[in-house]
Amino acid sequence: MKLLEHEAKKILKENGIPVPVGFFIRSADELLSHLDELGNSIVLKAQVDVGSRGKAGGIVMADKRNAIAKARELFGKKIKGLPVREILAEQRLEIQHEYYVSITVDRSSKQPLILFTDGGGVDIEITAKEHPDAIRKAGVIPLMRDIPPFMVRELIGTAPKEIGPVINKLYHIFCAKDAVLAEINPLATTPQGVFAADAKIIIDDNALNRQGIKVNRDLSEREREAEKNGFSYVELDGSIGVIGNGAGLTMATLDLIEFYGGKAANFLDVGGGAESGRVKDAVRLVASVPSVKVIVVNLLGGITRCDEVARGIIDAEIPQKVIVRLAGTNEVEGRRLLSDKGYEMLDTMDLVVKKAVEVAT
Repeated sequence: MKLLEHEAKKILKENGIPVPVGFFIRSADELLSHLDELGNSIVLKAQVDVGSRGKAGGIVMADKRNAIAKARELFGKKIKGLPVREILAEQRLEIQHEYYVSITVDRSSKQPLILFTDGGGVDIEITAKEHPDAIRKAGVIPLMRDIPPFMVRELIGTAPKEIGPVINKLYHIFCAKDAVLAEINPLATTPQGVFAADAKIIIDDNALNRQGIKVNRDLSEREREAEKNGFSYVELDGSIGVIGNGAGLTMATLDLIEFYGGKAANFLDVGGGAESGRVKDAVRLVASVPSVKVIVVNLLGGITRCDEVARGIIDAEIPQKVIVRLAGTNEVEGRRLLSDKGYEMLDTMDLVVKKAVEVAT
């Protein structure tokens, strides 16, 4: 789950990483009592979960005289379709240089990976693409409590030595918060020292309960419904709904859809032993996605009974076409139930996917 900037900066500040003087507000009028502490030059930052927020108009420069008017104007905006309901008002830094530092998980080595470059800011993606050699990297063994000093020196190179402790503290945060990403961009040097001008922390969804977070804000309503029902579910942007049992089989179905030129609308794994009610809920959930034109149900009956699957599909009573591949336990009865209701069944996953792509295009 992604934390908003004000939440991430609160964690940084609690762990000794300097952040600008700032206040979290939910209305322009709340800003009035903080103007003296913010000084003459102020930055207003919309607290919306989108990338490239500044380029989309979500970061506004103001001064003491017009800050309230500009905050009111920002509250009236939508940034990439999201309404601005919260703002972080900060003292504007006198930035001399911008650096970039992040810690993420290297999936290949299964350990934290630190990235650092002398060129931070809004164009870091361009730097990563066009000048990958400018980004220095270092892997850290997870059992290490601190980053070794020699590794920090190699990372920061000729950058100010004050940056070293910041990287080490960010690593502590990364570990303590079960993060999959902890990023400061830019990490700014100023006449007053080093500051985290912006911050991003993404917490592993599997650790939310341990972190005391009860609600995953990143989930859509359908994803919340899927979580409540115990489905493994991910929303995508295609028009072919996918229901399978087992992550491998469901992923293979998605791969075939891509291979034949289609686009999947979702990933949904109902799990093993799914009864008719569970299958019905899964089918209705996928059918509720506005873009879905056809649904592929690809299930292998082991502990899952094909007749139960068939009853669930029938009971769902959805308007979209459902194309089914069933094989395994009680397969004959499952096929008979679906055939009696006019559902299209094909013998292989390949044939089912081909037919679904034809229907969707």
